[in-house]
Amino acid sequence: MSTTASPLAPEQFLSRFGLTTFRPGQKEVIAAVLAGHDCLCIMPTGGGKSLCYQLPAIARGGLTLVVSPLIALMKDQVDALAERGLRATFINSSLPSGEQRARLDNMAAGAYHLVYVAPERLRNARFMEAIRGVRVGLLAVDEAHCISEWGHDFRPDYARLGRFRRRLGMPQTIALTATATPGVRSDVVAMLQLRQPKTFMSGFARANLRFEVAEKDNARDKDACLLEFLRANPGAGIIYASTRKKCGEVATLVGQALGRNVGIYHAGLEAEERRQVQEDFMADKRQIIVATNAFGMGIDKPDLRFVVHYNMPGSLEAYYQEAGRAGRDGQPSRCLLLFSYQDRFIQEFFIENAYPSREIVALVYEYLRHQDEDPIEITLEDLKERLELPIGSEGVGACERLLEKCGAIERMDASENRASVRIDGNLPTLVDLLPREAKIQRRVLQAVEQEVGELRGERVYFHPEKIAGLTELDRDAVLRALRELNRLQAFDFVPAFRGRAIHVLSRDRPFELLDIDFDELQERRQAEFEKLERVIRYAKTRRCRQLEILDYFGDPDRRTCGVCDSCTARSTKGAAGPAASRPPATDDAVLTAVKMVLSGVARTRGHFGKNIIAQMLCGSQSAKMTKFRLEQLSTFGLLKHTTQTEVGSLIDELLTAGLLEQVEIERHRPVVRLTDYGGRVMRGQAGLTAPLALSPALVAKLHSGLPGQTDKGAAKEPAPAPPVGDTARVDAGLVATLRRWRQETALAGGWPVYRVMSNATIEELARRKPRSPDELLDVKGIGPFTADKYGAELLELIANHMQPASRAADRSTAPGTPQPEAGGRSAAGAGASEPPVPNADAATVPTWYDDREAEPADWDERGTGFPAAEAGGATSASAAARAGFGEAGGPSRPELETDAARELERRKTKPNFYWTWRLLADGYGLADCQQIRGLRIERLLDHGQQALDHGLPIRAAWFFSAEQLATLQRVVGTTPPDRVRPLLEQLPPDLRYEHVQLYLRCRAS
Repeated sequence: MSTTASPLAPEQFLSRFGLTTFRPGQKEVIAAVLAGHDCLCIMPTGGGKSLCYQLPAIARGGLTLVVSPLIALMKDQVDALAERGLRATFINSSLPSGEQRARLDNMAAGAYHLVYVAPERLRNARFMEAIRGVRVGLLAVDEAHCISEWGHDFRPDYARLGRFRRRLGMPQTIALTATATPGVRSDVVAMLQLRQPKTFMSGFARANLRFEVAEKDNARDKDACLLEFLRANPGAGIIYASTRKKCGEVATLVGQALGRNVGIYHAGLEAEERRQVQEDFMADKRQIIVATNAFGMGIDKPDLRFVVHYNMPGSLEAYYQEAGRAGRDGQPSRCLLLFSYQDRFIQEFFIENAYPSREIVALVYEYLRHQDEDPIEITLEDLKERLELPIGSEGVGACERLLEKCGAIERMDASENRASVRIDGNLPTLVDLLPREAKIQRRVLQAVEQEVGELRGERVYFHPEKIAGLTELDRDAVLRALRELNRLQAFDFVPAFRGRAIHVLSRDRPFELLDIDFDELQERRQAEFEKLERVIRYAKTRRCRQLEILDYFGDPDRRTCGVCDSCTARSTKGAAGPAASRPPATDDAVLTAVKMVLSGVARTRGHFGKNIIAQMLCGSQSAKMTKFRLEQLSTFGLLKHTTQTEVGSLIDELLTAGLLEQVEIERHRPVVRLTDYGGRVMRGQAGLTAPLALSPALVAKLHSGLPGQTDKGAAKEPAPAPPVGDTARVDAGLVATLRRWRQETALAGGWPVYRVMSNATIEELARRKPRSPDELLDVKGIGPFTADKYGAELLELIANHMQPASRAADRSTAPGTPQPEAGGRSAAGAGASEPPVPNADAATVPTWYDDREAEPADWDERGTGFPAAEAGGATSASAAARAGFGEAGGPSRPELETDAARELERRKTKPNFYWTWRLLADGYGLADCQQIRGLRIERLLDHGQQALDHGLPIRAAWFFSAEQLATLQRVVGTTPPDRVRPLLEQLPPDLRYEHVQLYLRCRAS
């Protein structure tokens, strides 16, 4: 006996979509929707979420309304449905107003199965009027994670969905997302008020994607890696960058180097430009699109073979959503993250903007409520400029969103010269609140209430002429009556305006009475920083990368993928041949090298970053080794037979294994410290719990080149100190010379003389007469800051003061003086012994094996910086910067860490110019700074002047190109500021008086 399928059996509708089978998880979700259940569907990107509401829309009839923030994706999906003969459309801001009206009329007439709208449409009165007469059979909320303020992509307009759903009569709803943590999933259910929803989570794993991370310290290395990757991957793909400017740079690089057709896609382009780029990409006329992370691109192109993140995203949710756009057709595809620790700064800037401080929100509110105009037509940029706010325009927008959420203001968009009104309260009419003699006001109010209808509590737009026609009054009389009606507490009228505007709901309400939970905002801000840390952890991990992501999302079926760079690295090492052909990475030689690294880290007491430690262990001859006396450590040069890159990789492995940890004791300056576990391994109290993922070449080097544990491992014997105290005479002539120099230096800098150098230090210099930077640092009162700033001058002054014969004698080496061996060790120190360590044989323990070696004398005992405060006003924090914190984040900039900088850094609310200075000081170019801050070049120049006014050091190269500097030097030179105006005519148009002012001040400073 044959059976027939149920009328609503999902399989019978597959052919309408050109399909023969369901993807995993689709059938169960569709069956639940067809059965009438509310649903929460978590399905990975490319898993086929769209079919979960498209098929029921066709099967059941009626209107399915789809809310999605991805305007580009709307058009793709509607075009695909139209090709199948299915009735669908979209209504969003990309359409002309006439076309929007036509589609709204067709929707009301039942012409569509599916209508896609952006969440902003829920603020549009015309749409709300049109949807009021339509029966919505199914409400589909795509990218549902946007409804949660704890999600990575919160959108305030999504917060209206719960109220919108109630207005529609609580239709059946399906919420869909690819990236949602357990907390966000709970928020979605609660805020949409889903009724006993069926929850489906088909797993986040994407078996066809290969996840890779390449750690690069600078843009040049990133560019080279990107080009190498693209040469190996000729298919279509997306490259994400953090700023619009970077999009342009990357697109130009790829286009010129590889000759591939590249497009740019970001929110700064005109709608027509974005549409054309999208269509070209979908039609394979463009192979690669470069887009900003901030812009939800939403391209539904199944054959993307790769996704590259040129810059680090702000969260794993964002990363997985964007990377997941690769390989939607199920074919193998690659996802590469070009990781640089310095990229963290721009993400932190975005977070700071998204969660402005109480003080900044108060400034914005107080300014708005004291303006006379209503509504206040002002852009985000204008508001930021008028208040000199230390945040970007996005931060101003965040302030406005907070004020709107608490009911203090309304953000409004122009609506074809229409006025608007909102009527609150439960009274059937407000007319009874008016005196009977107010006849015109009563007539106008009755007409307005008729216009508002059921939309109480919503802002309704209307043409005043329509009210004039209903009341048989002239337009001016209607407007006067509406302004009078504004005195009613439940009546809020806003006249027509031209552009974007702010309407303050109650100008009498002080900021202290606004219902803004800044404690919760701080929690959310901290949560965003924690999300950023998870991205860094993902980039640094040596375990399966997909497993790291699945752990984050709480996938119950998580397992290793076997295809990411971490998994294949382990399998390659495991398949490299028999064990006898290469040394294992856990034997005695490797363990000895590990203990050397751990001991080196222990001796630096958490003052230095990874690169400095690697230099020390390799015996680098860089100035930093001498400046900070790292060559005096017994671990100096122990791994000189390896490269700094190889030692860096070994340190990375020890960080991954938990023997070391990276800590930021100052912002953007990570240092390396020993963990308790690492300390036990170093002292022989514990062994390695798992093999280290070291390259065979490094393992072989460790076997063949480790120094012995006798004379080569001995501590360096420090050179005899020059005589001090009464044993050496103070040179009175040199004291006078140094005091003259101090006076001139103080006058030039505008400082008191004691800030340059103390009398005691001058006398010590005149006693010791140092001849080298190393000897200079031995003088009490001379630290790295003073040595950096004045060292060359001091040594030259002292050398010129001394007689030639004396200098020659001073340079000679006394007979019998121990000479250093290779690697920087003194022969006199060979075989020196130290106290034995626990669980080790004292007779065989090398000196580097113990962590109790004394630090150089001027290291800060507090362990929070290096070195201690020194003459000239420097503090341990500034010297810590020069000691090598944050090498991965770019070169150290010691002269920028001044008292003024630290004072501004300590302030809770920082001035606007500080953020410009901070970006430039952290290595961002002027164009990058302009893009990130959203300011004109002239404004940045002014910030440079303000920074100088507040004692912050400025480099001319931050603001001028090499060509401009050469022109300024040639034309202006050292001309006094009051005489430069006649020279301006000789300068090109891109250099004006403001540029010259800043240039001259930079030279003077």
